[in-house]
Amino acid sequence: MDIAPLIHMPEPLCLIENTNGPLLVNPEALKILSAIRQPVAVVAITGLYRTGKSYLMNKLAGKNKGFSVGSTVQSHTKGIWMWCVPHPKKPNHTLVLLDTEGLGDVEKGDKTNDTHISVLALLLCSTFVYNTMNKIDQGAIDLLHYVTELSHLLRIDTSPNLNRVDDAADFVRICPDLVWTLRDFYLGLEANGQLITADEYLENSLRPKQGTNQHLQNFNLPRLCIQKFFPVKKCFIFDLPTHQKKLAQLETLHNDDLDPKFVQQVAEFCSYIFSNSKTKTLSGGIKASGSHLENLVQTYVNAINSRDLPCMESEILTLAQIKNSAAVQKAIAHYDQQMGQKLQLPTETLQELLDLHKASEKEAIEVFMKNSFKDEDQGYQKKLEMQLAAKQNDFHKRNLEASQNHCSALLQDIFHPLEENVKQGVYSKPGGHCLFIQQRDELKAKYNQEPRKGIQAEEALQKYLESKESMSVTILQTDLALTAMEKEIEGITEEFIKAEAQRLMESLMQHQQMMESRKIFHQEQVRLMETNRVYQEALQQRAMERQLQI
Repeated sequence: MDIAPLIHMPEPLCLIENTNGPLLVNPEALKILSAIRQPVAVVAITGLYRTGKSYLMNKLAGKNKGFSVGSTVQSHTKGIWMWCVPHPKKPNHTLVLLDTEGLGDVEKGDKTNDTHISVLALLLCSTFVYNTMNKIDQGAIDLLHYVTELSHLLRIDTSPNLNRVDDAADFVRICPDLVWTLRDFYLGLEANGQLITADEYLENSLRPKQGTNQHLQNFNLPRLCIQKFFPVKKCFIFDLPTHQKKLAQLETLHNDDLDPKFVQQVAEFCSYIFSNSKTKTLSGGIKASGSHLENLVQTYVNAINSRDLPCMESEILTLAQIKNSAAVQKAIAHYDQQMGQKLQLPTETLQELLDLHKASEKEAIEVFMKNSFKDEDQGYQKKLEMQLAAKQNDFHKRNLEASQNHCSALLQDIFHPLEENVKQGVYSKPGGHCLFIQQRDELKAKYNQEPRKGIQAEEALQKYLESKESMSVTILQTDLALTAMEKEIEGITEEFIKAEAQRLMESLMQHQQMMESRKIFHQEQVRLMETNRVYQEALQQRAMERQLQI
């Protein structure tokens, strides 16, 4: 049996260096990860600059020192630092601790990569510790929402086979647990006059409000996204650890120098992480080892460096772009689903197709409005309307084609016996043309009684009859010739032949007049479809002009 080597790291090592340029991966750190063949539980922490993140991570490593704390953090510690230690509660597992640089560092000129570091930590970990100060406020919620959205965007675009989420259970396994830590908490844990737990405080803070107006949608959207992204959530509160003047020496202080309540809170936090930190899991239930984690580091860093991901200054605009683009896709998917379920081509009339499109379009716009975010100039809604108009035109073309194909097949089937009779010379006799017309009219009536032929039914029939007109003329000529011969034999006068010919010609003219009437009706149908097409194109053109003006 292959026994995994023990990993000994007396101190943390830089995993990702965040300079003014692209993120850099430390090869030495990757070498350490590649040597870990045990399953790994990855705990990452992020939050604002100098809020005590590194202190908590040192405690998880069982040390007082290691990760740089407080005022000792300098520029060379930027990025993500890694500390691999034996898992204290899971035999044959390695606990990988990832400490990230703080967001909002006033000493750092270029903040472009700040958020990317948090996104990378979120993608790599199995437990995500979000460290904030004092209370849960809108700013902290918006920041976490932004980080989760970008991480979801990167996860979709990179390693689709490795990180594909096939079902709900797989989603829960892949997504990290959220542990929200509140430092220097000063509020009372109380709601409606009743004492509540820290977990209930977190739950209340992430609870959406009832209502459908745009303000409430903007309030609810980040909360709903956080709830969905983190199926498992936990909250810890921490009192101020000691006097303000001693905070700079926090890592050198003994527990006796700290507030006993703070010491207890830290112990409870560590105990929870040790007992509940889950193994990093890939799609399909694969337990990640250090080498898996090494591959993920390189994959996500390459993706971040190669993409023009937005920085924090444009987070609202970026969220709007992400959310509204997704809202358009959801609306289109809903429209496609409704049309796919309810539309049966060909439709009996053009109006049937228009009514179904209108109903599906209305529902699609409702889906968009429910999922959109700050589409203040209605730019994305206009894009949706243009796409729906294009889909309507496509359905119209498909409807015409389906009707034409169905009618052609139906005509071939119904009139096949008539054509066979012609080939066999059934109508090549005196009076044969009248018999031909009689049977043809019977088959026309049978065709007209067939349901759901679509809007091309009349045009298809007229084209078919026109294509067979020479056949009718030939039968008529044969009929006249044979009738003349028969009457000549019987000694009938030439006048009778002329009268008989006149009768047959009148019959033919009457038939042609009926065909002309049907042709006029068909032309009206075509004119109606053309008018609707021009109207839809005008709507689409106006929408494009408004978009260009914006």
